[in-house]
Amino acid sequence: MKRTIIITGGAGFIGSHVVRLFVNKYPEYRIINVDKLTYAGNLANLKDVENKPNYTFVKADICDFDTIYALMRNENVDGVIHLAAESHVDRSIKDPFTFARTNVMGTLSMLQAAKLYWESLPEKWDGKRFYHISTDEVYGALEMTRPEGIEPPFSTKASSGKHHLAYGELFFTEDLKYQPHSPYSASKASSDHFVRAFHDTYGMPTIVTNCSNNYGPYQFPEKLIPLFINNIRHRKPLPVYGKGENVRDWLYVEDHARAIDTTFHNGKVAETYNIGGFNEWRNIDIIKVLINTVDRLLGRREGEDMGLVTYVTDRAGHDLRYAIDSSKLQRELGWEPSLQFEEGIEKTVRWYLDNQEWMDNITSGEYEKYYDDMYKGR
Repeated sequence: MKRTIIITGGAGFIGSHVVRLFVNKYPEYRIINVDKLTYAGNLANLKDVENKPNYTFVKADICDFDTIYALMRNENVDGVIHLAAESHVDRSIKDPFTFARTNVMGTLSMLQAAKLYWESLPEKWDGKRFYHISTDEVYGALEMTRPEGIEPPFSTKASSGKHHLAYGELFFTEDLKYQPHSPYSASKASSDHFVRAFHDTYGMPTIVTNCSNNYGPYQFPEKLIPLFINNIRHRKPLPVYGKGENVRDWLYVEDHARAIDTTFHNGKVAETYNIGGFNEWRNIDIIKVLINTVDRLLGRREGEDMGLVTYVTDRAGHDLRYAIDSSKLQRELGWEPSLQFEEGIEKTVRWYLDNQEWMDNITSGEYEKYYDDMYKGR
């Protein structure tokens, strides 16, 4: 095999798309999917590649340093794409210790295992790469501004010059200081700092990317888009935080996987790249699009289920607006999103409606009880 790459969290939402892309695109690579299979990990996400000769699944906890180090040595690993993380803000508010353990100590375990193994080799760092995937939430929140008398969304431009549905003049760029506001984003910020410190201290060849909200097939339905698609289908309430005015930049997950592929192979060591969709939406507006799309595809009157929207008490420390400027990635590595949001959301809704068995297998039992408890009293 030309390379042996560990992809952590490869049974999760984004990770499964990255694993699939690498397994299919690079038959000369050996891809090792390392996943603990927590509630959000699902090997059913990878049924189409599980028997490929260049794919291996290893059930392991990234915090288990001895296991990870042995895997590095035994399999002669020369690349790490690190996606494994706890990622749901509500869960981090309820249980910050789990987020610190997985996101901080798990990342440190991966870094140290790679460092010790690669340093032991004659070629040391040559041909090695540790790629850490992070979030735009580490940057904090941006202001909401708009031209007088114009209701959003309106067209503006990021520094790349690309037109962009936006709610403000400011965007997250790679040189912004970190200002995390939730236990989740604080844990990811800490992990980012460890990755950069391993380059600065030891010379490890590292790269960090910070990405905006992803959507698409195989996303665990605690996140807004798959949760609401399923609730609309079954005519269950749609709990909206506050007034639904929080703004997020949305990126189709397969475009993110392509960005990861491009950055892993062509990104500069020690650099940070932002990955975004140039695609900002208020939560309430995206919910209306989901209702209209699900209703239409189910043969209902479009907008028939608007009455399912239920406003609940806002999330603690809820950042108002995120917006990524990914012009550096576009300029230096030639990547850009391939799908407009309207096309991506249509594909996404169709996938969830066509894969109800996958959804039913996840939304039964403990998960539904957890989510009902989360919104109780809100």
